[in-house]
Amino acid sequence: MPKSNQLRGGPTPIVSPRGELSDLIRASYPTNKLVDLVLPARLQKELEAIVKESRSVARLEESGLRPRRHLLLAGPPGTGKTLSASAIAGELKYPLFTVLLHGLISKFMGETAQKLRLVFDSIVNHRGVYLFDEIDALAGTRTNSNDVGEARRVLNSFLQFLDEKGGGSIVVATTNLPQILDHAILRRFDVVLKYELPDETAIKATFSRRLIGFDIGSVEWKIVTQRALGLSTSDVVIAAEDAARAVVLHGGRGIETGDLLLAIDSRHLLQEIGVDFGAKKPKSLSRSRNRKKSAVSRKVRERKVTKRRN
Repeated sequence: MPKSNQLRGGPTPIVSPRGELSDLIRASYPTNKLVDLVLPARLQKELEAIVKESRSVARLEESGLRPRRHLLLAGPPGTGKTLSASAIAGELKYPLFTVLLHGLISKFMGETAQKLRLVFDSIVNHRGVYLFDEIDALAGTRTNSNDVGEARRVLNSFLQFLDEKGGGSIVVATTNLPQILDHAILRRFDVVLKYELPDETAIKATFSRRLIGFDIGSVEWKIVTQRALGLSTSDVVIAAEDAARAVVLHGGRGIETGDLLLAIDSRHLLQEIGVDFGAKKPKSLSRSRNRKKSAVSRKVRERKVTKRRN
């Protein structure tokens, strides 16, 4: 692929990683946009600015400036980090290249720096959004006593390559564990954005967007959103889909409060199993929470039965 065609700002041709790169990068071509995300206003504005800068390279360069192209997105799983990278690619009509970090490290120990060189050559020569998902697998602190010399060399190579300029690509790294990242890598990024679990407003917006086409007029949103606190955006979407499936299979189109609460409770149970398998929660807290859930669910079911009888 000629470099000149890649760096001029015309349409990015559809490409597929070949040769050694095919084991290191997975290509996709997103069509989703930033408007499809449910994010806090501050994150939405930052991502919109990144897209605008990449569309206005010439104007920035006239003033001796360059667009920001290195992003670090940090926060809990399921809060929209990977989807943000996909939406940036969709907005710019760039391919999304997902770098397969775990394969890079475990499969090519001793040759990882060389493989990273191939990836960063592609970043310079083949315009796209390059996603380094869960960068903490590569970029944990260099002073970690459990670290090995190879991992430190890999990180040093990554930092060196990240400093290189050129090409029109955007590099997006994500992490669920920002606290373990080496400070040297944080300084290499133009933008560091903190993602958080959704609040009640975002939870309602996510449910409403996913349940378009269903009747949600009778949902008691205060009860639903309070129960869903602590879930990620991804969990909320799954809960919405679970509730919708149950309703459709029973021949209905109306989503009620009880349908959502059952789906939410299911996600909470899975979350509790996965977050800390060995931890024990205070019995009084767990029992109190369960009593509250049971009381609310019972009231909702009673109202639901009464409504259907009428």
